[in-house]
Amino acid sequence: MCGITGFIQWRDDLTQHSGLLVKMTDTLANRGPDAAGTWISGPVAFGHRRLSVIDPENGAQPMITRHEDHAYAIVYNGELYNAPELKKELLVRGHQFRTECDTEVLLHSYIEWGPDSVEKLNGIFAFAIWDGRREQVFFARDRLGVKPLFYSQVDDVFVFGSEPKALLQHPKVQPVVGPEGLAEIFIIGPARTPGQGVYKDMFELRPGHAMIYSREGLRNYAYWKLESFEHTDNENETAAKVRELLQDTLERQLVSDVPVCSLLSGGLDSSALSALAVNYYNRTGQGQINTFSVDYVDNDKHFKSHTFQPGADGPWIKRMAEELNTNHHYINFDTPELVEALDNALYSRDLPGMTDVDSSLYLFCREIKKQATVAISGEAADEIFGGYPWFHREEMLSSGTFPWSVAPKMRAGLLSPEIGEWIRPLEYLGDRYSDAVAEVPVLTGETGKQAQMRVMSYLNITRFMPTLLDRKDRMSMGVGLEVRVPYCDHRLVQYVWNIPWEIKNVGNREKGILRKALEGVLPDDVLYRKKSPYPKTHNPAYLDAVRQRMLNILDDASSPLLPLIDAAKIREIAASPESSTNLPWFGQLMSGPQLFAYLSQVDLWLRTYNVAIR
Repeated sequence: MCGITGFIQWRDDLTQHSGLLVKMTDTLANRGPDAAGTWISGPVAFGHRRLSVIDPENGAQPMITRHEDHAYAIVYNGELYNAPELKKELLVRGHQFRTECDTEVLLHSYIEWGPDSVEKLNGIFAFAIWDGRREQVFFARDRLGVKPLFYSQVDDVFVFGSEPKALLQHPKVQPVVGPEGLAEIFIIGPARTPGQGVYKDMFELRPGHAMIYSREGLRNYAYWKLESFEHTDNENETAAKVRELLQDTLERQLVSDVPVCSLLSGGLDSSALSALAVNYYNRTGQGQINTFSVDYVDNDKHFKSHTFQPGADGPWIKRMAEELNTNHHYINFDTPELVEALDNALYSRDLPGMTDVDSSLYLFCREIKKQATVAISGEAADEIFGGYPWFHREEMLSSGTFPWSVAPKMRAGLLSPEIGEWIRPLEYLGDRYSDAVAEVPVLTGETGKQAQMRVMSYLNITRFMPTLLDRKDRMSMGVGLEVRVPYCDHRLVQYVWNIPWEIKNVGNREKGILRKALEGVLPDDVLYRKKSPYPKTHNPAYLDAVRQRMLNILDDASSPLLPLIDAAKIREIAASPESSTNLPWFGQLMSGPQLFAYLSQVDLWLRTYNVAIR
């Protein structure tokens, strides 16, 4: 994995701007701690930071090659899981290779098939290719949006990068936020509308999209979308197909020239991947695999069972680590570490995020990085297979809004009257929800429950899942760790998308078809354990710490946050023990403590990034 950036100015020779390119590239050093490279040719400037995973000796970027007297150059962040098959096909077509890395395979695929090459790729990626024959730059992002790519076009300059911080180094890209950006922060956040970059004039290339930038301008288009059609496999055939696809994608993703480990929470999703990985390692004679879990000091003393988190993970982690005979590592963090890491989480994401859910993942990845470079994660199974409570509770299914936006009126009420009037948060949220529902690829003749569940699945895959994928990418790459997400294989997602709800929910259990597919892979008690989300701290000391942090900001007359919020309402919440603990904020994991932490991140973001509101 890596970080990419660059800029294009058709009427200029950019060789005089090498210092600016280096500056932009250096902001991505955490994404690529192993090497750096820049390339400038006339109007095009590319920068790259590298995390070496495949062919560490020979995969330096930007990678440049010539073909039929034309120059091609690539900067690429990602992994191609079907690189061996593509390479075989390209060799037959006369291409020659100097390296074993997938970067070269990707570049030659483009040379052979042009922009259509992206449809042949199986992987996670964001890349830019300079095409000397067509005199254009081709950009693409993977189908589910695992890898990020932001861009900005201001006057005659086109700027791009893996993260906003790289773009903001360019003098043409200013940290200005308008009403839409504020609405994203205060009513959508920590989620983000697809394509939104929050800053004015900054956008994110949407998942499954590509762009061509030439002297004629910018063309942005979708090369992949979910397709709806009748599912004809029966229950047993469906379970067998799910297992086959999952096993194939996992084994492809275990290929690496550096150490690979697995995240293990003791839940269904991570236990399944760990078990399949152990089977593969045993079969191929690769020895014992390392697994990692995260928890918090004294969490066992403070844990209280509730709807979203029915049981603690600790005993189940031990159960699976012993069952699989992995080399397991228990990572524990204390409250002060979580609070302190909120700042690093913000810098890694460039925006306020999922607060301690982010900061704990940042710390977790930092510890893993000491022993591995690549990790396998169970992210996204809930969105794809229907695991969240909102797939199963009628009041959430028919709420008429994003089910993780649990208290929009309360959130809107925390804004100052002037800002509320300017950004119209509830209207903005309603419009974004309507946009999402209007995108759903309906199946002709489908009605009732199945049509309702298709809408809910689409909302989760295209609106909620990107929030967690962004979190996973930015926190892990913030410490130079690559995390692979097998459940995001587009073949698996497309297949499961069309499974009827009565099969997907077989046995009247969340993720029922996944459980059935994994029979014999996992012990029954683990296989049918009730879902438990990513662990968060239950220590009241965390609430005390973030509440005090928020109160300190409210007491600071120079805080840029104060004109945006109703400080009296925030103080009222802080003074109420019940509101501070149980207040709904976002999704399953974010309540009162996370509200205080989120707003304190907004304050830090406004200060650190010198954000102008206009």
